[in-house]
Amino acid sequence: MLYSKLEKDNNSITTKNSRFIMTYVDGYLLPVPKKNLQAYRKMAQQAGRIWKKHGALQYMECIGDDLDSKFSGIKFSKTVKAKTGEQVVFSFVIFKSKTHRNKVNAKVMKEFMENPKTKKMSMPFDIKRMVYGGFKPLVKI
Repeated sequence: MLYSKLEKDNNSITTKNSRFIMTYVDGYLLPVPKKNLQAYRKMAQQAGRIWKKHGALQYMECIGDDLDSKFSGIKFSKTVKAKTGEQVVFSFVIFKSKTHRNKVNAKVMKEFMENPKTKKMSMPFDIKRMVYGGFKPLVKI
């Protein structure tokens, strides 16, 4: 599509013919020891329910399946320094906007820190090798 004029505000892009409501995405990439996958799944299910309770639009956890593509220069497993016996997990959470993300994440973190079950939970992965970032959509079809 080619549009002669694009106007941007905080949460949408208006084109000559239509208006698209944009979202905001938090993305995570991390290595999980295969022996800890069930513990990770349990933790992720609990986390997903909490994110959704506080307003996240979608929560997804994906396990690496085809990570040795010939088309990329850097492999997912190298990015997180995955070791033998570890599985790469890609996760994302979708929000209405960056502002919405910040509000939801504040509530989520507060709940995690105040809930005795989650406050002292040991992580089933090395959090120091987790990659995290917030993303503004570029194309939405």
